[in-house]
Amino acid sequence: MSALNSVVIVGGGQAGYQTAASLRQDGFAGRITMVGDEAGVPYQRPPLSKAYLLGKIGAHALRFRPPEYFDEHRIERLHDRAIGIDRSTRHLHLESGASLPYDHLVLATGARNRVPAVPGVELDGVFGLRTLADADALAPRLAGVRHAVVIGAGFIGLEFAAVAAAKGVAVHVLEIGDRPMARAISKPMSDLFTAGHRSWGVTLDFKLGLARIVGSDGRVCGVETTDGRVLPAELVVYGIGVVPNAEIAIEAGLEVHNGVRVDAHLLTSDPAISAIGDVASFASPYADRPIRLESVQNAVDQGKAVAARLMDKPAPYGALPWFWTDQGELRLQIAGLADGHDRTVQLGSAESRQLAVLCFRQGRLIAVETANRTPDHMLARKLLARGTLLTPEQAAEPGFDLKAYEAATRP
Repeated sequence: MSALNSVVIVGGGQAGYQTAASLRQDGFAGRITMVGDEAGVPYQRPPLSKAYLLGKIGAHALRFRPPEYFDEHRIERLHDRAIGIDRSTRHLHLESGASLPYDHLVLATGARNRVPAVPGVELDGVFGLRTLADADALAPRLAGVRHAVVIGAGFIGLEFAAVAAAKGVAVHVLEIGDRPMARAISKPMSDLFTAGHRSWGVTLDFKLGLARIVGSDGRVCGVETTDGRVLPAELVVYGIGVVPNAEIAIEAGLEVHNGVRVDAHLLTSDPAISAIGDVASFASPYADRPIRLESVQNAVDQGKAVAARLMDKPAPYGALPWFWTDQGELRLQIAGLADGHDRTVQLGSAESRQLAVLCFRQGRLIAVETANRTPDHMLARKLLARGTLLTPEQAAEPGFDLKAYEAATRP
């Protein structure tokens, strides 16, 4: 692999940037070209729904690196859209009509917001929140809004709800499921965040869907719920999941199932093409089936892994997944994957808003969720990464302390 002369990266987000930066850091001397349909330098997305919307940081603070970095490290950036892959000749075709040769192609195309399939979604004042352009369009609207409706009680929807509530907006969240962030966290942690949002003045309705978005003169003025109510809203923000940007891979004949399928080394069904980040579906030692993760950790670690492989330092990808979300005064951090857990043990208390939930499946610790307990989160990452044998019975013993347990079981 070290004989490669040219690496083309499709996507200008966290995963694409990390691949390019790691290649240069690891000593790759060939040509690196990043192709992305957003202008400007790569930037962080997580702050968009938090600090950036609150006005605590500006656009410059979002950038991974200033423009000079890319020039100095000979990382070419093309503001263009990739529209096709010719695998036989190893060329990437662009919307502008240009064609880029590659020795290795990295698909870091990310994902896009799933749009509610309801009447009125095209009205002015209805937003998804994923890009800097989305945040820039949404931020000025908050100043003059009295009522906002959020569709979906996932991470992004609830982050926005907390920001809007802090700015004095009356926020109503609609969630078709029975609790917030249900796909990602346990019920005890969901209950803590439900109580937190309600204490900030946010109204949450569960097991309730969206029938249509109501407008007047082309602008949103409310939403109609599936139980027939009409809620006032000058602003509607939806966060009902994402769709992986896998179309270019499908058209190229690569294997795709809930994202672009990759092997243990993040290679697609074509050995000259890798896929990473939000678009990649991969096997993980922390899951019992292929998964696709939308997280900074996954994007960074997979970018580093691909760069290392291209520099003749291959290793199977097996990084521990971890996530975070900041909502109001609550910081949720998750280590591992709680999907399929059958027992939980709680440390701390929901009342103090300092809670850790240890999630077990068949007696094995598979995830630890913490609210405002960052030291426990860091300990959990160490324990899970080394395959701890902690049992629910041990964790439930009076006086159990995660720090003492980690120290006592350290290799």
